[in-house]
Amino acid sequence: MIRTSGLCKSIDTASERIDILEAVTFSVDAGETVAITGASGSGKSTLLGILAGLDLPSNGQVWLDQREITAMSEDQRAALRQELVGFVFQSFQLLPSLTALENVMLPLELAGGKGARQQAADYLEQVGLAHRLGHYPRQLSGGEQQRVAIARAFVTRPRLLFADEPTGNLDVTTGQHINELLFALNRDAGATLVLVTHDMGLSARCSVQFELRDGAIVRRAGAALC
Repeated sequence: MIRTSGLCKSIDTASERIDILEAVTFSVDAGETVAITGASGSGKSTLLGILAGLDLPSNGQVWLDQREITAMSEDQRAALRQELVGFVFQSFQLLPSLTALENVMLPLELAGGKGARQQAADYLEQVGLAHRLGHYPRQLSGGEQQRVAIARAFVTRPRLLFADEPTGNLDVTTGQHINELLFALNRDAGATLVLVTHDMGLSARCSVQFELRDGAIVRRAGAALC
């Protein structure tokens, strides 16, 4: 489902070049759960953004479902994300002017699908928010907002789900509930889950574990080399 080859990412400042990723190469099979860990500044979120086609590497290639996204235009990558990918952000990224139901309906409506309202309501029920359909993000707790974000990510039935520190803004108990929800929905959907986390307990639950240090993979558990 995911394959990378020699990924490098550098940025130039006024005084120097900063290397964020260096020769990152790995592959992940469909249906696996993947944790990317490492200290702040090690390149985790940068790697996740490149894997999702939100950013491009300075060098190297990424294939999703055997399609090379690093050779695609921005519009082509966006179309592939719509077809293949769901994303859960640490900061929720809900639209404040839309209700919980409307936030979850949005990706279905953008894709031109039918029955968006009922599908969105069904997923909000799955995450325990059937009684919050008409509430706006400001009327929801952090945990409830993240559950809306998870429902929105899963409603398109993506084959690949990326989660960037999905519990980073939540208290420990709420975070544990969100983790359980992510794994349960992932298991039911049969999707590939790739998450960035500082939580080593959460990482241990994943079938594949990467540790990034200064932009390079220094440990692989359960991962296949390309």
